[in-house]
Amino acid sequence: MDLIPSFSVDHTAIVPGIFTSRVDTVGNGTVTTYDVRVTRPNVEPAIDVAAMHSLEHLIATFLRNDPEWKDEVVYWGPMGCLTGFYLILKGDRHPREICDLLLRAFRSVGDAQTVPGATPENCGNYLMHNLGMAKWYASRFADYLAKNSQRDETFEYPKTERLTTEDGRQFFDS
Repeated sequence: MDLIPSFSVDHTAIVPGIFTSRVDTVGNGTVTTYDVRVTRPNVEPAIDVAAMHSLEHLIATFLRNDPEWKDEVVYWGPMGCLTGFYLILKGDRHPREICDLLLRAFRSVGDAQTVPGATPENCGNYLMHNLGMAKWYASRFADYLAKNSQRDETFEYPKTERLTTEDGRQFFDS
């Protein structure tokens, strides 16, 4: 069985940042999935679940209302490991090209007074939100991005080499 691309990323070396996870052709166009890594996997604790849920609502709302980008946004949602989010956009841009958009999105969380869509009619778990913690994570990530936006490792995945046997089985390099 083929190893999916996101599992070829060395999660012991990845730092917070914006990375191209995959580029797909859909119909006559292209969509790109970005890995927006907010915390350092296996080093920092996972993002608080309620804060993650609030960040999902807040940033999805921001992205889908941004005048320049709203027609490009296909999806914004959390990673299962709770270390970041996936953003799917139409087209194929380098992660540096969307850094300003994500900086604005994460900074906008600081101005939020409520979490949009956090009602029983609009959300499947409307009681599981934490706006205060969402603001803390958003500010921390935005500050990190702003400080590290000139570093290549903020936008380029570290890769793990795999050993492959003659019959095609793959093993970790450690």
